[in-house]
Amino acid sequence: MSHKVNTKQEFEEFICHHWNTVNEWIDKAQSGIPQPLTSSVDVRESKTKFAPVDHNMYPAGFNNVCSKDLLHCADRFREVFDKIKPGLNRVGLLPESHTKNKYYLDHLHHLKTTLESTDADVKIFSPDENLFAETGAHKIELESQSGHKIEIFKAQVMDGQFICTIPDVTFNFDVVVLNNDQSEPLKVDWKSIKTPVHPSPFVGWYKRQKIHHFMHYRKVANEFATHFGINPDLIQAHFSQIEQVDFETKEGLDILGDEVDNFLKTLPEGSSVFVKASQGTYGMGISVVSSGDEIRSMNRKGRNKMDVGKNNLKFTSVLIQEGVETIVKYDEAPAEVTIYLVNGKSSGGFMRANPLKGTQANLNSQGMIYRKFCISDIKQDCDHQIKEGVYSVIARLSVLAGAYEMKELMEQA
Repeated sequence: MSHKVNTKQEFEEFICHHWNTVNEWIDKAQSGIPQPLTSSVDVRESKTKFAPVDHNMYPAGFNNVCSKDLLHCADRFREVFDKIKPGLNRVGLLPESHTKNKYYLDHLHHLKTTLESTDADVKIFSPDENLFAETGAHKIELESQSGHKIEIFKAQVMDGQFICTIPDVTFNFDVVVLNNDQSEPLKVDWKSIKTPVHPSPFVGWYKRQKIHHFMHYRKVANEFATHFGINPDLIQAHFSQIEQVDFETKEGLDILGDEVDNFLKTLPEGSSVFVKASQGTYGMGISVVSSGDEIRSMNRKGRNKMDVGKNNLKFTSVLIQEGVETIVKYDEAPAEVTIYLVNGKSSGGFMRANPLKGTQANLNSQGMIYRKFCISDIKQDCDHQIKEGVYSVIARLSVLAGAYEMKELMEQA
């Protein structure tokens, strides 16, 4: 099939010169379905394509976003808040429970400050008893890697509302911003909560599957490509899937290995594939292989890495994804781009590099470093920012797919 846009260079030029039209198409598609409040999308660029390789609805790297883009994020948050309730000004921020990670606390500080830039009063709180068990207190005070002070208040649910367990502290939230990916579900009856919660608590990793996300992305990417006459292979990584794999007992590893071999036959010679736990997050549950034998002969250490993830979440569903070999570099280290989005709008970004890894490896691993860059001022025909514009479009398509995924999961809740 012939397309108007057949090569990566043609695609870059198309996005540059049709920036407004492309984003209007995405805006229209997004208008028909609620978008996740927050998202991050990892985008890989190879010699031949751009492709999203991960989408997270509870991002944990706002500290890596440049200051100008954080102001842009605040404007987007305000737009959403005013739709929930004009003049909304009481925001609860519910974080992850791994508060010993001081870099996560840096992120939490920057996210809170960004939310406060909407002229809202923001309190960080958690109903997780374990978070407060060590001190027995109803409030914990922590310090981030950069020295920022963080206060987290203990909460309980009463009459469908989160209330503080300290009597003289009032929450009365207009909205709760959820920044907990629920690899291990919080002990909250979310259906009983009357306060709006964004992103939805029903799309945590206890329910989400990468496989389903990329199925939705394939549909979105193909529709987008058809509309604009673009070769769809320019904007997506091919994938396959295998269910009922147990890396601990080795059950299903032969079948997985066979599928890896079959999948590799569809790719150019010398390709690698990412074998990913379908529910993995934080870069966990990922192996990069170039043959099925690497799966079948995987040693105990490798199988342990693939068996369980954050909060001991057991992995049994596996995504096999085309390895998009990055051509992006930062200080000679292989890198990939992460775009942050608020309500489906690209609002910030950074580059993740890893000098300890190769161009086909998982860069979200030990040794990674970050470089901030601003994307707030991308405009049509702005050649010097053409790459940022392409990354933004790919990320927005990924979040549109995430919105369909979110709708599906909420209907099942």
